[in-house]
Amino acid sequence: GTFILTLYEKRVASEDLPYFLGLMDHLAGKGIACPTPIHGRDGKALRELCGRPAAVIGFLKGLWPRRIEPHHCALLGEAMAKMHLAGGSFAMTRENDLSVAGWRPLFEACCKRTHEIEEGLEGIMEDELARLEKSWPVDLPTGVIHADLFPDNVFFLGERLSGLIDFYFACNDFLAYDLAICFNAWCFEGDGSFNVTKARRLLTGYGGVRPLDKSEIEALPLLACGGAMRFLLTRLYDWLHHPEGAMVSLKDPREYLGKLRFHQQVKDASSYGLDEAS
Repeated sequence: GTFILTLYEKRVASEDLPYFLGLMDHLAGKGIACPTPIHGRDGKALRELCGRPAAVIGFLKGLWPRRIEPHHCALLGEAMAKMHLAGGSFAMTRENDLSVAGWRPLFEACCKRTHEIEEGLEGIMEDELARLEKSWPVDLPTGVIHADLFPDNVFFLGERLSGLIDFYFACNDFLAYDLAICFNAWCFEGDGSFNVTKARRLLTGYGGVRPLDKSEIEALPLLACGGAMRFLLTRLYDWLHHPEGAMVSLKDPREYLGKLRFHQQVKDASSYGLDEAS
């Protein structure tokens, strides 16, 4: 077989690696297509190489979709719901350090330079952050989420989804928050418009495996604002703090400002193609 030797960078905390590797093992054991760590004769998957944590991971066949079609979103929803159900019996937990409690420190590290990106951005973000902190849900169904299911982390072989990769932001949080992140990552077009057909297919694919409850459906607009804020903040932080000459491909934070503005106007889940009565 083909394997990938992974040397972990500083952005992945070494104390979190047993959770990430254990989760991949657990999900694979439940029939979820994802890369699996290779264990040595001593039973261990986590090693050290050149002074850094390392693991050998099985290779997953497939390509990520360069052009997102509605059927990709339907298959993603189905795979995500299966992953959420499979994660229900995973014993380890990891708090989401990039959820609502982690946003203000990021904002405070950036807020005095936000004008370099867009005039007035500090006020927009301050107001929205205060609203999210005040209104963020506390009692939605929780479990293991991927938290970074962008198109380049979802592989397809022909017309079928062949696997999910890159579990290094996985954590325990609201299951519906994973959907909200995917609204932003999968359902906007290049011109910034929201494609409700893609969102509907994502939600119906998901709901066919794990139906959302009423509280989750009602929370979707708020969760989508939170998902937009999370990536707006991390992109903003990276944009303003990257070292000169670093070989990093920076992503424009303004893309996520546009997505945030869209979700701020949403009144209920019907804007995402979901009938509240369903």
